[in-house]
Amino acid sequence: MAKVMKKLSFYFLLILFFAACNSTKNIVENEHMLKQNYIFVDSVRDNSAELEKYILQKPNAKFLGAPIGLYLHNLGTYDSPKTALQWGEKYPKKYKFIKNIFSEKQSIAYANSFIKLNKWFLSNESPVIVSKKKVKRTSDNLWAYYKTQGYFESQVSSKIKRDSLQKKAIVEYRIQKGRPTLLDTIKVKIESAVLDSIYKDSGMRSLLKRGNQYNDNTFRKEASNVVKLFRNSGIYHFSETALGFYLDSTKTNVEFLIAKDHFKEVNGKYLKQDYKVHRIKEINIVTDYSYTQKDEVYKDSVSYKGINFLAYKKLKYNPKYLAQSIFFNSGDVYKDTLRNLTRNHLKLLKNFKSTNITFTSINGLDEELRMDVFLAPKKKYTLGFETELTHSNIRNIGSSAKFSLTNRNALRGAELFKVSFLGSYFEAVNGPGFEVGADVSLEIPRLLAPFGLSKIVPKRMSPRTLFSLGFSIQNNIGLDRQTFTFLSDYKWEYNRKKTIQLELFNTQYIQNLNINRFFNIYGSEFTNLNAVAKVYDEVNSTSYWPLTTDIDSQASEALIFINEVAKNSTGFRNSNLADYNTVLNIQNRYNIVTSDFLIPTLSYSFTHNSQIDFKDNNFSFFKARVSNSGNILGMFSNDYNQNDKKTFLKIPLAQYFKIDLEYKRFWDVGATSVFGIRTFLGGIFTYDNSDIPFTRSYFAGGSNDIRAWQTYELGPGSRNSGLEFNVGSFKFLTSAEYRFNLVSSLKGALFLDAGNIWDISGSEFVDDDAKLKNFSSLKDIAIGSGFGIRYDLNFFVLRLDIGFKTYEPYLEDSKWFKNYNFASAVYNIGINYPF
Repeated sequence: MAKVMKKLSFYFLLILFFAACNSTKNIVENEHMLKQNYIFVDSVRDNSAELEKYILQKPNAKFLGAPIGLYLHNLGTYDSPKTALQWGEKYPKKYKFIKNIFSEKQSIAYANSFIKLNKWFLSNESPVIVSKKKVKRTSDNLWAYYKTQGYFESQVSSKIKRDSLQKKAIVEYRIQKGRPTLLDTIKVKIESAVLDSIYKDSGMRSLLKRGNQYNDNTFRKEASNVVKLFRNSGIYHFSETALGFYLDSTKTNVEFLIAKDHFKEVNGKYLKQDYKVHRIKEINIVTDYSYTQKDEVYKDSVSYKGINFLAYKKLKYNPKYLAQSIFFNSGDVYKDTLRNLTRNHLKLLKNFKSTNITFTSINGLDEELRMDVFLAPKKKYTLGFETELTHSNIRNIGSSAKFSLTNRNALRGAELFKVSFLGSYFEAVNGPGFEVGADVSLEIPRLLAPFGLSKIVPKRMSPRTLFSLGFSIQNNIGLDRQTFTFLSDYKWEYNRKKTIQLELFNTQYIQNLNINRFFNIYGSEFTNLNAVAKVYDEVNSTSYWPLTTDIDSQASEALIFINEVAKNSTGFRNSNLADYNTVLNIQNRYNIVTSDFLIPTLSYSFTHNSQIDFKDNNFSFFKARVSNSGNILGMFSNDYNQNDKKTFLKIPLAQYFKIDLEYKRFWDVGATSVFGIRTFLGGIFTYDNSDIPFTRSYFAGGSNDIRAWQTYELGPGSRNSGLEFNVGSFKFLTSAEYRFNLVSSLKGALFLDAGNIWDISGSEFVDDDAKLKNFSSLKDIAIGSGFGIRYDLNFFVLRLDIGFKTYEPYLEDSKWFKNYNFASAVYNIGINYPF
C-alpha cells in the first residue's frame, strides 16, 4: 500500500509540476492573474479575517502552498474538440487505430473519454483575473466597513502592481482610518404611553453609552433588545420599523425615537392603531393538517385545559401529553419566547414534518388573539436501512447492514418505538467472522420518573426519557462474546447551549464465549510465555517448552504452565525475577480479558455547545461525564470469586469511577477555512480490588484519535509491548486541525495529534514505564502529524487521513522523525470529521 501511494504521489506531483510551469497559459494579452492581496491599515500590514471578507477577489485556493485546482484547470484546453467527430478529425491516426483494432463504437467511446477528461480539467478553478471594477468595489466596501466602526473620515486607496512578463499582479489596499467618533448625549423618546411604561418598568440598560466609540453593531443590538422587550411583553405587532436613530451632523448626539402607533390592515385598508398588550384568548391545535384538506370540516375534537385539539379524521394524540408542548394558556400575555418554545418543543417530538403557528385578532379586538397550531404528521411507520464498508487493524475488510423499524406516536403520547437489527460480516486475521444483534428502544418526550421527580425538570427544558434493551453476539472478534444491555436514560436541555443527561440502570452484561482462543488472538502473549518456558525448563529440568501451537490445546497447556510458575517456583522467582513477573503479568491480563463482567453504570453528563447550526464554524464545545459502576449493586452482595473479585449472582462486578472531559474550539479563518482544536482527558479509578473491563478501558490510535498509530497500537506510557491490544486507565489527547477548500466539494486538512494512555491502577503487575507518575510522564506523549483529503457529499463526508509518526516516546534514541515517511505512515479511512 505504501509503495503504491508513493508512486501515485510521485506521478501526481510530476503532472502538477508541469502544469505549474505554465500556470498563466490561459490568460490573454493585457490580463493579469491575481497573485496576492495586501491590506495596510495606518501603514501597518493587516491579515485579519474580518477585513478579508470584504475583498471581492481572492487568489486561487492553495493546498500546501500550491493552487492545485488551478493546475488541474490548466491541464485542460479551451479549444479542444467538443464531439467525437471533431476529435477524430483532429487526431485521425489515433481514432483510426482504435477503430481498426476494435470498432467504430469503441473509437467513439475512446474519443468521448478524452473530451470528458478535458471538461473535468476545465471545471476546476480557473485563474482569478484582476478586475479594476472589483478592486474599486472592494475599496468602497472597506471604506463602508470603517464607517460602521465610527471612522467617518477614513480614506481608502488601492493600487494594482502588474508584472506583464509573468502575467501576474498584486493588489494593495491602503486604509487611513482617521479619528474615531465618540458618542456624547443619548436621548430616548417613546411616544406611546403603553410602550413607555413597559420600557421604564423593565429597568433595561441601554448599550449606547456616552464616551463609547460609534459602532453600527451596537445600534443594531440596541434595536434588537428593544424589539425583544416589547414582543415579550405582549406587543404582538411591534417591529423594528417602529424604531429610529437620529444623529446630528457631528455623529455624536443620538436621539432614539420609538413610534406611538402602527399601521394595521382592516378590510383592505391600512389604519393607524395604538400599541396595546395582547393576550391569548383561544388555542386550537390541528393534529393532522395537510394543505389538500385545509378547507374540510373537522370530524374529531377534544378540549383539554382550555386547548382545542382538532382532527380531520380521528384524533390520534392524547391531549394530555400533546398539551405539554404548548407553552400558552388562555389569558396569557403574548410572548415571542413562548411562541419559540412551543415551536421547538413540537419539533423535538420528531412526530411532525412541519409546524406552523399563527396568531389572529378575534372579532376585530386588537387585544385578543387566537392561536392556531397546524401540525403535519410524519408517517407513523418508517423503515430504515443502512450499509457500511469497514476496514481497520482488527477487521481487514468487511460490510455491515442495519435494518430498523420506527413507530411514531406508539402510545398516543408522541413516543418513538424503534426496533433495530444489525448484522456484519468481515475478514479478520484469524479468518471470517460475523456479528449480529438487535435492540428495542422507547423514547418518551417527557421525564418519566416515580415519586414526582418528573416535576424537577420543567417542560421548557424539553425533557425526554429513553428505555433501551439490546443483545449482540460476536464471532471471531476477540474471544467471541455476547452482550446484554439495558439502559434507562434521561436527557433535557437546560438552555439552548447546555444539555444534561442522566443514565440510570445502564447495565451491561458481557459474556466471553471462547476464552480458549486467548493465546491465539493475543499471539504476542503466547510468544512471550513460550520464551519464559524455555528458560524455566533449563533452570528446573522440566519439559514445558516448546508450548504447543495447536489452537485447541494451546490455552490449556499455557494455563498449566502459568499456574506452575505462579504457585510452585520460588527458586525460579529468585533467580529469574523478570521472567517470573512476565508470567504473572500474562496471567493478570488473561484473567481480565477472559472474565465475564456485569457493569451497572450510573452517570451524569453535562454538555455546553455554542454552535448555532451546522454552518456555524465559530463555536466551542465542552462535555463532562462522571460515571460510577457497581457502587449501588455492590451493596447487595458480599460474594467474591477465587481471584478475590466481588461478584453479583456469581458474575464479576465492575467497580470503578470514571471521569471524561472533552473540549473543542473552532474558528473561521477566512471565507473557506476553519481551524479547530480538541482536548480529551479521562481517568478510571477502581475500588474493592476490581479490574477494569476491557470494553471500558482507554486506548490510543485510530482514525478519530492519534492518527499516526493504528487503534490499540500506542502505549501505555513509553512501552512498546508489541501486544495486539494496548489499554490504559488514564488518557490524554489533544489535536489541532486546519481545514480548507481545495476544488469544488474536495477539501483538505493539515493536522497535529498528541497524547497517550497510561496506567493509574497501582497494580503490581503493571510495568514501570506504563505508569503515570508525575510531570515527568509528559515525555511519554506521542506526537503524530499529517494531512488529509475529504470529499463532502452534503449528508456525510468521506475522509482519508495520512498520519506520520513525528515523536515516538518508546524509542531509545532519535525519537523525533525517526519513522517520518510514507512506509511507516498510517492511512485512515473514515466518515465525517475526526472531531
